[in-house]
Amino acid sequence: MHLLTFSLPVMWLIILVVLALAEAATINLVSIWFAAGALTALLVSLFCQNFWIQLVVFLLVSTLCLALVRPLAQKKFTPHLRPTNLDLLLGQYGVVTEDIDNLAATGQVKVDGQIWTARNEVEEPIPAGSIVQDLRIEGVKIIVRVKDSVSES
Repeated sequence: MHLLTFSLPVMWLIILVVLALAEAATINLVSIWFAAGALTALLVSLFCQNFWIQLVVFLLVSTLCLALVRPLAQKKFTPHLRPTNLDLLLGQYGVVTEDIDNLAATGQVKVDGQIWTARNEVEEPIPAGSIVQDLRIEGVKIIVRVKDSVSES
């Protein structure tokens, strides 16, 4: 028998392993579909010794998997970002309970019954009693901007 006859299954096996390792290294859901094509070509090579038929099977299966299965797999494995309770605070108004001074790293605001460490979006101090709007959360601090002032009674 010809040497190429025995080496075709080995060639497809090597291609399969290389593509599987590439997918494991990148996790982009691209190489895995070509690995499926290589697996199919490997199985075909066990029964049919014609390299061109194996190549057509490899290309056909790889293309079909990439075009049809990849979008479904991406939809399944793409993380869906869900809003949390903290997202509900954004845009709400709170009352400054301790003067906010970014330079001194001080300040607290009460929002929805909870006390938060607060910082002003700009470098100006905000006195206690001021009404502020919540803009964003950075770590454990809420970033605010002044809405208007309320005099303490």
